[in-house]
Amino acid sequence: MKTLVIAAALASTFAASSAFALEPIPGSITYNGQPATKLTASPVGSPLTHSFTDQFGRDVEETYIVTESRDLQLVSRRFLGDN
Repeated sequence: MKTLVIAAALASTFAASSAFALEPIPGSITYNGQPATKLTASPVGSPLTHSFTDQFGRDVEETYIVTESRDLQLVSRRFLGDN
């Protein structure tokens, strides 16, 4: 429950300011737009992590939040192995 509250707070904070908006990169779930299927079973505000290797060979971990419209909002990106 604590994670859900923190995730919802993060989503609203990032949504309020486009200056903090992350743009999808190749490999991101939302790189070519939203997925064709909606996440109907996931509660609004729930976090979703996605790990992949980008075009430069770096391991990437992204966190998304499920919005009220059932779209995914990218809220953080971390390059694994970076200090």
